[in-house]
Amino acid sequence: MTGLGARLRAATDARGPLCVGIDPHAALLRAWGLPDSAAGARELALTVVDAAAPRVGIVKPQAAFFERFGSAGIAVLEEVIRVARAAGLLVIGDAKRGDIGSTAEGYAAAWLAGGAPLESDALTVAPYLGLGALDPLIRIAQEAGNGVFVLASTSNPEGVVVQSARTADGGTVAATIAREAAARNAGAAATREWGDIGVVIGATRPLAESGIAADALAATPILAPGFGAQGARLADIGAIFGAAAATVIPSVSRSVLEAGPEGIAAAIDAHRAELSA
Repeated sequence: MTGLGARLRAATDARGPLCVGIDPHAALLRAWGLPDSAAGARELALTVVDAAAPRVGIVKPQAAFFERFGSAGIAVLEEVIRVARAAGLLVIGDAKRGDIGSTAEGYAAAWLAGGAPLESDALTVAPYLGLGALDPLIRIAQEAGNGVFVLASTSNPEGVVVQSARTADGGTVAATIAREAAARNAGAAATREWGDIGVVIGATRPLAESGIAADALAATPILAPGFGAQGARLADIGAIFGAAAATVIPSVSRSVLEAGPEGIAAAIDAHRAELSA
């Protein structure tokens, strides 16, 4: 069984590291001339998958924009994940789940276990009940060859006060989370591979400002939101992430989706060109 880290590395080697978000929020559906409904979300999402599949290796549907339509929206999300994976895309479910014990196992059963209704290659998870509380979820994910991206230093300004708080050892909360996640990838680091436990680190401020040491993340995939509409530039990945830049997966959503159904393919191509410049 090929784990998430190996699949991510293969995808980024073949098609570059860009990840395209799938965010059918109400304003975007209106801009696309679609109804604000599960049917509208389906049309937008499948259009994104069609445009992304020949161009990138990874997509990231945001669960909230499907969940808001209730069971009909969840059914659409299941379909979108299934179609995207069948097209050869890796899917990162952006749901930011996090809990303890049997509840964590329940989230894993929904999103990460083999044959799960919403089975994705990875899921974003929230570690603020302690990263160790997520171990049951991580175990189930890895048993199925899947993985997680743990929130460490997010791109929203409201997160700074919590994530930059100092722990007993003098480091930041963000650094502690990143270090604990990276420790779970120690086996992959020894073989120069990528691990199955990634971290989410926003691109809106330099890595050093989060207190995270770049050299500690050598085997750790980094999902990096904040590019495009939030202000970070793809051309600046090296400057933002330093020695950790090699494992960065930059995520773009609004700057691609706002191009509309006729312009989305060209927008993806433009972002890929910026990355390779």
